[in-house]
Amino acid sequence: MNRRFGIRKKYFSNMVAILLIALLLSSACVLTYTRQSTASTIVESYVYLTEKMGMTMENLFQKTDEVTAECILYDGVQDSLLAEELTGDEQNSLSKYFAYINLEDVEEYCYVDNKENVYTRSYSKVTYHDFLESGLADTLGEDYAKTQWVWTEDYLFSDGEMALFIVRYVRSLEYAHEPGMLFLKMGDGFLEEIFGEEELSDAVSVGVMTADGELCASWVPEGYELAQEDLEQVAVLSGKMSGTAQEEVTVLSEKMASGRYLIYRQADCGFTIFTFVPNSTLNSGLSQIQMVLVIIFVLTGFIAAVLSMFFARRFTRPIRYISDTMSEFDGNDFGHFLELHTNTELDQIGQSYNEMLHNIEQLLEDIRKQERELRKSEMNTLIAQINPHFLYNTLDTIYMLARMNKEETTMQMIQALSRYLKLCLSKGSEMVTVEDELDNVRSYMEIQQIRNKNLFQYEIECDIEVRRRLVLKLILQPLAENALHYGFGEIYEGGLIRITVADDKGGLLLKVYNNGTPMREDMRRLLNRLTDLPITEMKNCFPDGQHGYGVVNIVTRLRLQYGEGVGFAYETDESGTCCVMRLPEMPE
Repeated sequence: MNRRFGIRKKYFSNMVAILLIALLLSSACVLTYTRQSTASTIVESYVYLTEKMGMTMENLFQKTDEVTAECILYDGVQDSLLAEELTGDEQNSLSKYFAYINLEDVEEYCYVDNKENVYTRSYSKVTYHDFLESGLADTLGEDYAKTQWVWTEDYLFSDGEMALFIVRYVRSLEYAHEPGMLFLKMGDGFLEEIFGEEELSDAVSVGVMTADGELCASWVPEGYELAQEDLEQVAVLSGKMSGTAQEEVTVLSEKMASGRYLIYRQADCGFTIFTFVPNSTLNSGLSQIQMVLVIIFVLTGFIAAVLSMFFARRFTRPIRYISDTMSEFDGNDFGHFLELHTNTELDQIGQSYNEMLHNIEQLLEDIRKQERELRKSEMNTLIAQINPHFLYNTLDTIYMLARMNKEETTMQMIQALSRYLKLCLSKGSEMVTVEDELDNVRSYMEIQQIRNKNLFQYEIECDIEVRRRLVLKLILQPLAENALHYGFGEIYEGGLIRITVADDKGGLLLKVYNNGTPMREDMRRLLNRLTDLPITEMKNCFPDGQHGYGVVNIVTRLRLQYGEGVGFAYETDESGTCCVMRLPEMPE
């Protein structure tokens, strides 16, 4: 009884401890996830707001660019750039023209032609001297004809108050004259249009900043204040964004000490829109969620403790645990160990069982390793056993051609042989690209065309998308050699070998066709059975040793490399013989 009570007590105390730890960890995880999820949801809503404002600013810049372009194209503006002065009526007409351009919130305008004539509203009375003193000409910079937004002090129409100007050089479309200069002073409503007509949330602040980091428009709820160091950081981040291509609306999200800044930079004008979401907004509603979670977890912990006590009194867990674990073992999961700390003889049983699983797993791993090494050794042996008969014939042909002093032909032969040997070796790699494998068989057939003039032609067709895929090397050349040796053995000209490679549902479909003498039906059936036989029995299909060696070599290597999903078959009809290989997609 005491022993059983000790097991029950240990079970209950351990279960309660595990539950408490699990509840604490899950509580921390849920609270962390809730905080991040809530903040992420809030940030996403304001990312959309920032993108919307960014699109508005994009549209405004596009509008200003189109309006200034229309001004440049206006006949009166172009006439003002000519050498001949405009008449008084023409100058008055041109001054009035700018008052009716299709752009809202234009408070003042100033156009200066290349003859120092100034065109403004009739009541402005601005002279060329006033224009030079204002320093606005310096804001144009060296841009040839680009529309610019400039936030600067206005000494032309006021006493130095900050204002937004739309500026652009005005150049003649027909003559290489000095350019004029166009300045449009925009009212406060121009930038405020970016914020939208709907009321902004009292939980965030928004603003528009120049490329130099100057704040030119903002909306800040009562009680909030934008930290100067945060604004400086926003300016730095905006400068980094200027080096990236902006093909679509992109908002940069940056966490700072006081909250999160969402930054959008308009690439053409260099202005930046930012939305500041304070920490109080990001954490809004979190306290109520935390309280609900605490109540849920306390109730869950209480119920779990009661249930643990109830079940601890009903079950003798260690013996059932051992029985269940051994019954569930399926021969695959060797990590399913017994974890027993009962201070009884059952602990030794569990330890012995765990050691047995470990030893079995180690033994199976050793067997698998030996099988992999054996297969690799067999593949290397098969590759090394490729019949060198072709190489001997080629060298003999080169020798004969050299004796006949056919230098050009000899060069072709040597080049083809060089390519062939290079692809055969492939730096010891068993896998080559489809393109390299085709180059290999192409070199082989070029050599054979020199040896057997007018005997045959060849065609190679390969889908573009499969050229860079990897394939087992030296699987096409032996098939082409068989076509020459057996298919064209009874003809002297007019032969055709066609090799095609195409995609086959992620794998490869390879065909080698020849129009020579069709393969015998008994031989075709024998070769088509190779993929159904065990690898070790394929060599026994041709006991005479005179036929099928090259094909057996190919099928063996393919099955070792690709597994049992390989397809290999010969098809014959009156027109000739075609070998079809289907290779499954190679695993990563």
